[in-house]
Amino acid sequence: MSLLSHLEELRKRLFWMMGTIFVAFLGCWAFADTIFTFLARPIYRYLPEGQQLVILGVTDAFMLYIKVALLAAIFVSTPIVLYHLWRFVAPGLYRRERRYALGFIFFGSVLFLAGGAFAYYVAFPFAVEFLLGVGSNFTAAITGPSYLSFLMTVILGLALMFELPVVIFFLAQIGVVTPGFLLRHFRWAVLFIFIAAALITPTPDVFNMCLFALPTMGLYLLGVFVAWLFGRKPKPASDLEASS
Repeated sequence: MSLLSHLEELRKRLFWMMGTIFVAFLGCWAFADTIFTFLARPIYRYLPEGQQLVILGVTDAFMLYIKVALLAAIFVSTPIVLYHLWRFVAPGLYRRERRYALGFIFFGSVLFLAGGAFAYYVAFPFAVEFLLGVGSNFTAAITGPSYLSFLMTVILGLALMFELPVVIFFLAQIGVVTPGFLLRHFRWAVLFIFIAAALITPTPDVFNMCLFALPTMGLYLLGVFVAWLFGRKPKPASDLEASS
């Protein structure tokens, strides 16, 4: 394919991805209030009984529900988005490598959802407890939009970090990385993982940073195993000499 053909294919796939998210957004919009009630549970565990999140502007609630519906739509449409992403990269793979399409979509979707679930049920409650504990001498008046932005950063950040094994799988398939390369540069991977965790982590303490970074390091090692299992195998030296 020529460069223009690649760009046209990318445009088409992006159109389908955005269209899928938009359709899912319309469906999620009808349940935005219910979804936000679910998302707000972690904060209400630590607020005084009867106290609610507040809004400061007339349009705040409307914009908040738009973000809620968009967040839900991203998770709902993940399998289809990954399908179109695979369709874009598939022409550059060998025929035997295209057999992994279903696994790529399935495990990519599972890991994305697992990252969001880990953020919601584990990482975010710890962060909220720590931050509200620091401000225990104050009366909390938390706005809904600021809370949701905070929550979305954590959920989407960890959901993307949980995609690390899938990214490594793809890079191994096209021959960019090998298991040996990943292990040799593990210390650099740890550094970048902690930098990413520091950007996502809403608190400056080491405990919460490790809460983000340690699972990602485990996923990196899982990616090394995936690269060893499914990565493109180098040609034997005899084959290279014969071809030359």
